Amino acid sequence: MPDLFDVDDLWPDDYERVLELATTDPGSLGPVLAGKGVALLFEKPSARTRNSSEMAVFELGGHPVYIQATEVGLDTRESAEDIARTLGCYHRIICARVFDHDVLPRMAVALEGSNFDVPVVNLLSDEAHPCQAIADAITLRELLGPLPGQILGYIGDSNNMCRSLVKMALIEGMDVRVASPTGYSFSAEEQDRLTALAERVGRGGKLLLTHDPEVAAGGADALYTDVWTSMGQEKETAERLAAFEGFMIDDALLDVAEPDVFVLHCLPAHRGEEISASVLEGPHSVVWKQAAHRQTAMRGILAWAIEEPGPGAEPGAEPGA
Repeated sequence: MPDLFDVDDLWPDDYERVLELATTDPGSLGPVLAGKGVALLFEKPSARTRNSSEMAVFELGGHPVYIQATEVGLDTRESAEDIARTLGCYHRIICARVFDHDVLPRMAVALEGSNFDVPVVNLLSDEAHPCQAIADAITLRELLGPLPGQILGYIGDSNNMCRSLVKMALIEGMDVRVASPTGYSFSAEEQDRLTALAERVGRGGKLLLTHDPEVAAGGADALYTDVWTSMGQEKETAERLAAFEGFMIDDALLDVAEPDVFVLHCLPAHRGEEISASVLEGPHSVVWKQAAHRQTAMRGILAWAIEEPGPGAEPGAEPGA
């Protein structure tokens, strides 16, 4: 099944195809989900993910069904495996926004083992946010053109969003610099895995981890941040506010980046914490273009998930080959 757990699941065979489908006019794609349901299972609420997913399903002619965790009792009233097989009886695709990443492959294995032709798409987990990363790729390509050699600076927590963003940027061939406080950076093992991904892709992208925001922002073509305290981490708020002091993207940090630097944020934003109001609302900010491309990205992901391999398809082709 063409399951999508993180953005590197798409490489090498499918990454460019997802972006191609995403940026194709919906009318040209046709109603590929006509008469089909798409389950949207949400353990965590979201404004952008729900709206972009529902509208993307609608654009493709399908019927989105929003399901709250309390309606199915994920791993309390019923196992994730049984929920997946139940939803597989009614839906062509299952999309899930979950706390525990391991729920997603469990669902996929249960579906495949029961011969359901139903892919699983990760709308967000504690490890990854691939749909956002695909939207970011679309946004950055639109703004910067070809991305190999461009510099992306990420300032903040090396969290699920950061992980998927870095993978996307390395697949694109970007130089990525991640500035996080001590204790909030990627582990050495994770850094090795990300570096190995860049080497496999072979597009020249490099990863630098630092504890200095100015090092990450210096000469950057794009800067990116996320909230310091994610959903489910509320008890750590005070500790995190202290740890991340000095890691705000503000006007002073923009001064060390390229003069025409673009600023991205996956939202929701906490003005005065990870980003200043003047930057978020200023001329360098492209957060609303980025938010709009969540729907663009979902359209491509959904169309790809149900696409039959074309005649003469060659497995193992690199992105853009």
